[in-house]
Amino acid sequence: MDLILWRHAEAFEMREVQSDLERALTPKGERQAQRMAGWLNRQLPASTRVLVSPARRAQQTAAALDRKVKTLVELAPDGTVDALLHAVRWPEAREPVLVVGHQPTLGLTAAYLLSGQAQSWALRKGGLWWLRARQRDGELQVVLHAALAPELV
Repeated sequence: MDLILWRHAEAFEMREVQSDLERALTPKGERQAQRMAGWLNRQLPASTRVLVSPARRAQQTAAALDRKVKTLVELAPDGTVDALLHAVRWPEAREPVLVVGHQPTLGLTAAYLLSGQAQSWALRKGGLWWLRARQRDGELQVVLHAALAPELV
């Protein structure tokens, strides 16, 4: 299974809006989302499931892909590693899954899958980690397939 964790692009600060869920992308964030979406669309199979936080900034980031998405409350800013892994059906899902979400959940998830411990790993705004689960000698292994910041694509 491939799991791609994509943090939403740069968004306006809380002082600009009344609710964290209403925060929109900045012009820089819109450019970040477009650059990363272009790269992802060249790499991802058509069968990839795209799961997105209900937060406006995550929805706008995912919209740059121009693909069908599913919004899940489990991926909201206060989501948990367990809720994310359950939503993506880790590691049993047959198709790749792209999650557009938030820190610290994405960093905690990557740390847990790669090291076995939910540690506070940072993921830059608009960046992604592409993880791949595979079986080797009857044991589940998780491999870092790619790690990108929007400035690198």
